[in-house]
Amino acid sequence: MAVRRDAGCRRAVPSGRSLMGSVSSIASAAADGRLDSGNEKAIHTQARALPRFAAPAPRAVPLSRLTDSFLDGTSSVYLEELQRAWEADPNSVDESWDNFSRNFVGQAATTSPGLSGQTIQESMWLLLLVRSYQVSGHLKAKLDPLGLEERPVPDVLDPAFYGFSEADLDREFFLGVWRMAGFLSDNRPVQTLRSVLERLEQAYCGTLGYEYMHIPDHDKCNWLRDKIETVNTREYTYDRRQVMLDRLIWSTQFENFLATKWTTTKRFGLEGAETLIPGMKEMFDRAADLVNIAIGMPHRGRLNVLGNVVRKPLRQIFSEFSGGTKPVNEGEGLYTGTGDVKYHLGTSYDRPTRGGKHIHLSLVANPSHLEAVDPVVAGKTRGKQYYSNDRDRTKNLGVMLHGDGSFSGQGVVYEILHLSALENYTTGGTIHIVVNNQVAFTTDPSSGRSSQYCTDVAKALDAPIFHVNGDDLEAVVHVCELAAEWRQTFHSDVVVDIVCYRRFGHNEIDEPSFTQPKMYKVVRNHPSALEIYQNKLLESGKISKEDIDRLNKKVSTILNEEFKNSKDYVPNKRDWLSAYWTGFKSPEQISRIRNTGVKLEILKRVGEAMTTFPETFKPHRAVKKIFDQQRQMIETGEGIDWAVVEGNHVRLSGQDVERGTFSHRHSVIHDQETGERYCPLDNLVMNQDEELFTVSNSSLSEFAVLGFELGYSMENPNSLVLWEAQFGDFSNGAQVIFDQFLSSGESKWLRQTGLVVCLPHGYDGQGPEHSSARLEHFLQMSDDNPYVIPEMDPTLRKQIQQCNWQVVNVTTPANYFHVLRRQIHWDFRKPLIVMSPKNLLRHKDCKSNLSEFDDLAGHPGFDKQGTCFKRLIKDQNNHKDLEEGINCLVLCSGKVYYELDEERRKTERTDVAICRVEQLCPFPYDLIQRELKRYPNAEIVWCQEELMNMGAYSYINPRLLTAMKALGRGSIEDIKYVGRAPSAATATGFYSAHVQEQTELVQKALQRDPISYPF
Repeated sequence: MAVRRDAGCRRAVPSGRSLMGSVSSIASAAADGRLDSGNEKAIHTQARALPRFAAPAPRAVPLSRLTDSFLDGTSSVYLEELQRAWEADPNSVDESWDNFSRNFVGQAATTSPGLSGQTIQESMWLLLLVRSYQVSGHLKAKLDPLGLEERPVPDVLDPAFYGFSEADLDREFFLGVWRMAGFLSDNRPVQTLRSVLERLEQAYCGTLGYEYMHIPDHDKCNWLRDKIETVNTREYTYDRRQVMLDRLIWSTQFENFLATKWTTTKRFGLEGAETLIPGMKEMFDRAADLVNIAIGMPHRGRLNVLGNVVRKPLRQIFSEFSGGTKPVNEGEGLYTGTGDVKYHLGTSYDRPTRGGKHIHLSLVANPSHLEAVDPVVAGKTRGKQYYSNDRDRTKNLGVMLHGDGSFSGQGVVYEILHLSALENYTTGGTIHIVVNNQVAFTTDPSSGRSSQYCTDVAKALDAPIFHVNGDDLEAVVHVCELAAEWRQTFHSDVVVDIVCYRRFGHNEIDEPSFTQPKMYKVVRNHPSALEIYQNKLLESGKISKEDIDRLNKKVSTILNEEFKNSKDYVPNKRDWLSAYWTGFKSPEQISRIRNTGVKLEILKRVGEAMTTFPETFKPHRAVKKIFDQQRQMIETGEGIDWAVVEGNHVRLSGQDVERGTFSHRHSVIHDQETGERYCPLDNLVMNQDEELFTVSNSSLSEFAVLGFELGYSMENPNSLVLWEAQFGDFSNGAQVIFDQFLSSGESKWLRQTGLVVCLPHGYDGQGPEHSSARLEHFLQMSDDNPYVIPEMDPTLRKQIQQCNWQVVNVTTPANYFHVLRRQIHWDFRKPLIVMSPKNLLRHKDCKSNLSEFDDLAGHPGFDKQGTCFKRLIKDQNNHKDLEEGINCLVLCSGKVYYELDEERRKTERTDVAICRVEQLCPFPYDLIQRELKRYPNAEIVWCQEELMNMGAYSYINPRLLTAMKALGRGSIEDIKYVGRAPSAATATGFYSAHVQEQTELVQKALQRDPISYPF
């Protein structure tokens, strides 16, 4: 017999046998009622040999660490030092050590034969064993339903590691009375080692695995211990089991029915993870006080969730499988868009709960780009909370479903997790459910991640993680309920990891055994979760076979009836347009555009509030000077700059937006002595809602923050939601949101949004990463036909409604003001991409008069279009309607106008007209043709500071040609290009080269000799 001697624990440990195996058997036997106290025979007959691990050598710990809590101690030398220190001076150790030692000494005075010879170190070792189960018990849990996972059990879960032998199983040990939860709070300071191990095995090493000890909050950990270490095992009533069984039958038969009817159709079914459906439904039933739930999920199991959780009509789902996705009778308001595959579509439904309440469920439409919908769901949830005045964030919940490969692999998951606790982005906690297939498309976890679990990324957020075997229905239901209760209690994120498998591979026509032959050899013979649960209920006698047959027959009958009805099913307007807001127009309905001017007295009142701060507030002197200048602008009505025009009811977010990247905004100012923050626009009226105007710096993220604001804007049209990039160059970090949601969301999913995206853009010598917002990307994705001039009559025009988005490059503060106002004055919504200014923010000529903002006819700025956004700004030299003496018409967009105008004045080119195209998309054919008619003899030049293969040139060229041809004005050779030559990089990194290029293009646009084509 080998003997391991640890300090304070000198007992023989049987050689070659691990007590860990005995513990597992003890727990199993206890669960079956086969083990009585003191029946040591069971230990030997049920024990299984497991690898032994050598005990680590004790390391001395300096006394300077004696302030540590006892639960952090791992060294026997440390324990002895603590004991000696306490005996010398109880105040020299941490309070928890003091409590332990006092309890131990007090208990040792009693007479208990089980405590004979017990040392303080033994009790401490036992407490460390308890802690090891709490920390690492999940590593021993039976999580893999296929039984393929081979994980070494940590030696810290073996009692022998702490010097305990099988002879100690029925010894009583003093645990003390602690300020802890779980079974340590049972007020049973003396327990046998056997009872302790049984409780730990049942709690932490069954089909559930808990990770929560990384959470630094003591109260949260204790709350979870109370839930996990409860004496009573999970026990459901007959009625609850019937409900769970019914929901599992629905989940299973739904997939079987689709597989039978459409054998060769991809549907990304839920086979192998059917317990997700009853888990989600029980979760929603358990989440008290909820009114709205926004759900985001990938394609796997989406149809099942649509039909069984969100309650999309089954006949409609079956109809979509047969291709019946568009209304039969086209007509006014029946815009159907291009549509999308059935496993990307969303829907919403008012669902009754088991408690008799109703919850509104919204499943957000999403692309195939995994996890891209996550920030959209978070933003939508935050929007719901704002508009329902849900300050406590208990009535609106976001639920996100993930795959194991994407949760660990997609960076946006990390981005959205780190938004979760930020003041202006928090939703009070999101429930994350990982459908853990144990394989990505074909990639094994060993090739797909570096961490133990796919959920380890959530530990950065201090979120609890509940792993569960997907074949154990009641365990899945339990953790889903626990997750809902956690979220409603602590208002923070929680992760449920359902470890399951895919019965048919990535999709139904895939062959998974190409890459996972071992797994799918097991899968082929593995019973379904329904079969497992039905057999369990029958064996326990807790439900009859007649009950099971009745439930199966009921579901089968309904599915067949719905399939029969699907053949005659015709989607109606509300099926497709249910996401539209009441009263808002579809792209086929005419929407009148109103003036966007504001009454002068309102402008001045807002301007005064924007430039005023409390008397005791001490801003930076430079900021005070800016505010004084702005106040003077408002009072005189002259020289209004860009910083003043954002006095709207908005939600503005992005990196550094409070101050503005270019120190131009100062929406939030800081007291230079106290650090106190003050937002002038939060104080426009008495008792103003603190979120009525929200301007917030975001985390250093483009993808997640833009997606968040998109979701927020989609919830309610009656707001102006803006996202501003730090530089437009960085916006391509959110390219998935632009490509899959903003540019095409309305066409695919009939979801309108009025989100404004501000992208600082302009060439001013800052190099290739701080010059271009990639204007060409947005114009290339625009869907207006370059060879067809649409209806341009102001009373009939639907040009913007029928385009996928707007792209503008504004050059005056007043036009910026009006294009933002236009966003919320339409009775439809369309994304707005703004190439926002950089050096124009302080340009001496880039100013507007207050009269250009008001709504009074006859004031300067009120022309034939009214006080509104100018899609094209005509030449400012008061030209007549016909100017035959103009030899050159320069069309441009953006800040290059001011350089052209300055060069024109310098060279006295009075025969040159310069017009600014402020709205690039959709193209202003009517205004372009107006200017072409005004200057019948002019050479036509398109001038841009961007490269020839970038900027607006390739977009403008065919559309300008279409406008010219309609007037008989020439051919493609008659459009002269002036700008930088093609290049791979957006700009030169040499300032001297930039200055030379800029000078040459401006001079060339205004040269007296004709410009050759294309240069």
